[in-house]
Amino acid sequence: PELLPACVALVAHPDDERYQPLFGTTVSSPVFGVEVPVLPHPAAEKDKGAGIAMCCTFGDTTDIDWWRDLQLPLRAILRKDGRIETETPEWITSQSGREMYEAMAGKTTFSAREALVARLAQTGEMRGEPVKTVRQTNFFEKGDKPLEIVTSRQWYIRNGGKEWTNPASGADLREELLERGRRLEFHPDFMRVRYENWVRGLNNDWLVSRQRFFGVPFPLWYKVGADGEVDYDAILTPAESELPVDPSSDVPAGYTEDQRGEPGGFVGELDIMDTWATSSLSPQLASGWLSDEDLFGRVYPMDLRPQGQDIIRTWLFTTVVRANLEFAALPWTNAGLSGWILDSDHKKMSKSKGNVVTPMGLLEQYGSDAVRYWASSARLGLDAAFEETQIKIGRRLAIKVLNASKFALSMGIPWDADEATVAAAPAPCLDASVVSEPIDRAVLAALADVVDAATAAFEEFGHARALEVTESFFWTFCDDYIELVKDRANDFDGSHDAAAVRSARATLAIAVDTFVRLLAPFLPFATEEVWSWYRTGSVHRAAWPQSEELRAASAGADAELVARAGVALAALRKVKSEAKTSQKTPILSVVLAVAADRPEYAEAIEAVRADLTEAAKVTGPFTVEQAAPAADPAEGASPVTVTAAELGEAPAKKK
Repeated sequence: PELLPACVALVAHPDDERYQPLFGTTVSSPVFGVEVPVLPHPAAEKDKGAGIAMCCTFGDTTDIDWWRDLQLPLRAILRKDGRIETETPEWITSQSGREMYEAMAGKTTFSAREALVARLAQTGEMRGEPVKTVRQTNFFEKGDKPLEIVTSRQWYIRNGGKEWTNPASGADLREELLERGRRLEFHPDFMRVRYENWVRGLNNDWLVSRQRFFGVPFPLWYKVGADGEVDYDAILTPAESELPVDPSSDVPAGYTEDQRGEPGGFVGELDIMDTWATSSLSPQLASGWLSDEDLFGRVYPMDLRPQGQDIIRTWLFTTVVRANLEFAALPWTNAGLSGWILDSDHKKMSKSKGNVVTPMGLLEQYGSDAVRYWASSARLGLDAAFEETQIKIGRRLAIKVLNASKFALSMGIPWDADEATVAAAPAPCLDASVVSEPIDRAVLAALADVVDAATAAFEEFGHARALEVTESFFWTFCDDYIELVKDRANDFDGSHDAAAVRSARATLAIAVDTFVRLLAPFLPFATEEVWSWYRTGSVHRAAWPQSEELRAASAGADAELVARAGVALAALRKVKSEAKTSQKTPILSVVLAVAADRPEYAEAIEAVRADLTEAAKVTGPFTVEQAAPAADPAEGASPVTVTAAELGEAPAKKK
C-alpha cells in the first residue's frame, strides 16, 4: 500500500474478460488522484486476488518487468535508507494527494503503510477491514528486514540480455555469444548446456558498477553545469593512451584540479567496477595485453580455463563476453570444469554453512603431495567428497615412490652413456638393449600400455583417469614385479647369470624413470626428489615418456605376463599367510594347480619359474599340474591354487 503514490499502471491478463473492456482506458489512483492506464500483460495472474494488480516502481521484480515491457514512466519514491522521499513528486497534483504524501514523507515503509491504510479507511475508498497478507519476499543475507527496490544510476556492459547488435560485427549479440559457446570445448561436455541455458535466459545486461570504496574505478568524469548541478549525460572520457585513470585524483583534459565540484567544472565517477568486470579480463592481463606485445602474441588466446562449475554463468561467461567484444574470439580453447567439494554428509562445503575443512592442517600432517593426490583423484564435472582416508592413501603412494625408487636405483643404473651426459639429458639414456628376460620385457610392455592410456586420458582432460591407470600398475610393479626380481637384481651371492642381472637392473631403472614422469603431475615433490638422485634439472621440465621406446625394448612381450605371474606369487604367499608364518619361511615342496581352461597361466609360471622360486623361497620340488576349469571369475576364484605344500621352519627373528 505504501507504494500507491508510485503507481504507474493497472495490469491484467490479456485474456481476462473482466478487464478487456478497460484496456486502453485510464483510472484514477485512490487518495492521490493520479491518472494511470489499464494495460494487458501475460504475466498477470487471473486467479490471484482480483486478477488485476497495480504496477509500482518498484514493489517487486514483476513490476520491473512490466515497467520495462510496457515502457511505463519511472515514479520512484523510496530512498536508499528505505524511507519515503521527503520532496512531494510533481505527478501528484491534487491537494488531498499532496497532503497525504507529506504525511508519509520521511517515514519508513512500515510507518508509511500504516498511515496510508488509515487514510483509506477515513475516505471510504477501501472496502472492508484491512487484512495483513502473507507473501514471499527476499531478505538480505543475515538480515531481518525485507529488501526494497530503489533506483540508481549504474553502468552496464551489453551481454545479450537484450536484443542488442554487436556494433563491431553487426550480428545479434546473444546469438554471437551462443556461437562462441558452441566453439568452446567443455570438459565434461555436458556442462555446455549450463552456459547455453544461462545465455538464453538472460533478460538484463551485465551490471558492472558497485557502490564500494575499494576497487578499479570507472575512468570518467561528468560535467557540472553553471547551476552547480552534475550533468550525468555529459560524460568526459580520457584517451585510451591515458589509461589507467583514477577520476578521484586525476583531472580530465581541458580542466584543472580547482574546478573539481565547482559550477562549470567536473566531478569524478565514484562507483567502482564489479569483481567480475575485472577478473573477466584475467586471460588478457596474464598474457601481457597492452604491456608485453611479444608475450601476448605467443600465448593468447590461451589453451585452458580451469574453474568450478558454479561460476560458469559468472566468470566463464563474463570472460567470453569481454573477449568477444574486444577481440571477436574466444579467450581460450578449452574449459575444464570441476565439481564441488562435499563434506562427510555429502553437502557442499561453504563458509556460510561452517563445514569447510581448511587444508593447512592436512598439509602439515600428510604433506602437500598427499593433499594434491586427493584433489587429483576428483574427476572433472563431478562433486568430490572430502575423505581424509584418500589423503592417507596419497601419502602412502608418495612414500612408496621414494622407497621403490631407492631400491631400484641403489644397484647402479646401466647407462648407455657416461653419467654426466645422462644426468643432464632431457630424455632417458637408459640402456634398454640389455633387457632380455621374459618378465622384464613384459613389464616394459605393460608400462608402454600405461603410458598410452595416461597420455590419452590427459589429452581428453581426464587427469583422474591418468592417475588411476598409473597408480594401479605402479602397485603391481611394486607388489609383484619387484618381489619377483629383487633377488636376481641384487645378486648377493653371485649365483645369477650376469645378463639376467643386467636385465633386471635395467628394467627397474627404466620403470622408475618412467613412473616418476607419469606421477610428477600428481606427486610433484616426491618425484622431484627421486629425479634429483640421478638427473639434473627438474622432472617437471622433462620430456613426457613415450611408449614407442618401451615397446621396442619389450621385443613384443605379452604385457599380461606380469599380472599372471603375480597371481602365482600371491597363491604361494597365501600358503604362508594361512599358516601364520613369515613370508621368509622356505617352501620345501609345492604343487600349483592351474585351471585347464587357463593355460596362459601355466605358460606364465614356466616363463618366470626361476624368479618365482626365489621370491617364494621354494627350496624343493615345484610342480605345476592341470586342474578343473576355473569357476566364474565374478565369484573371486583364482585360476592358480596351491593343492599341496610343505613348509620348513621360519627363520629366527633378528634381535
